[in-house]
Amino acid sequence: MQNDLVLGIDIGGTKTSFGFVNRKGVVQGGTVISTEADNPAEAFVIRLHQHIENTRKKLSPGHRLIGIGIGAPNANYYRGTIEKAVNLNWGESVDLVALFRRHYNLPVSITNDAGAAAIGEMIFGGARGMKHFIVITLGTGLGSGIVANGSLLHGASGFAGELGHVVVDPEGRQCGCGKRGCLETYVSANGIRRTAMILLARQNIVSGLRSLKYSQMTSKRIYEMALAGDAIALETFDRTARILGSKLADAVAHTSPEAIFLAGGLSQAGDLLLEPTRRYLDTFLFRTYRGTVKLLLSEIKTGNGAVMGAAALIWSELASCGENAMT
Repeated sequence: MQNDLVLGIDIGGTKTSFGFVNRKGVVQGGTVISTEADNPAEAFVIRLHQHIENTRKKLSPGHRLIGIGIGAPNANYYRGTIEKAVNLNWGESVDLVALFRRHYNLPVSITNDAGAAAIGEMIFGGARGMKHFIVITLGTGLGSGIVANGSLLHGASGFAGELGHVVVDPEGRQCGCGKRGCLETYVSANGIRRTAMILLARQNIVSGLRSLKYSQMTSKRIYEMALAGDAIALETFDRTARILGSKLADAVAHTSPEAIFLAGGLSQAGDLLLEPTRRYLDTFLFRTYRGTVKLLLSEIKTGNGAVMGAAALIWSELASCGENAMT
């Protein structure tokens, strides 16, 4: 039906966004609230439900809400739980799907936020028609969603696809997960800042970055300086691309995708990151895979990507099993 809508919810440690998404990927009535992650999950769902219903009253009459898709850190698709999320003070495990079903007698699905982004790319973005691809989300950290044979890969544990925590250097940078040398400590907004600071300390090169305080050393500022030709900023992006390209080459060896999509705030650096990553990816690829995989930017608008991806979970399930089986 033309008025069918899916509620897409993206839960973060600081903010939670939601919106109502139709079959064409148009987001209606979206808004953002504070997660207040130190409070219990049950209180969060009650408060979020109130905001959802207040927003829903403003939608066009006659719409039908047919499901709820949720993207969240450390989400387990099989169990409907969020488990040991670093930035959510909700304990070892919370059954978020069960909490939502107290308020809605609807299909509810949850998965890792990057996994949701991958489904969004397949349903609404550049991966339409593809059955094998990877989405890399580049923001504060690095997330990933792997699609194989047209389905999001969950693995035996429900947590497959954590490329942000493959190891670049066993003696490398401390990661928030407790390990050292994880990919996201090098390839992320925070990783870029750390790389720039290290280069400034080690190299006696003139750079406008030297006049910035650490709090001002954002990935956006480093990007702006790189565009202006700053040597340290340019080397920062080159080193980041080299590490990313090498680990993407490993991922290709494991999954042989048609394409890899870069999404998230850091992907807005565009060719400054994309072109050297393409070059290094080709350098590190096993020759059998050369020419078989494309490196592309996500076609999902960054501001709506998380909500659209979460909603796409339900649209994807409706498409695979039929609407009657979901209702």
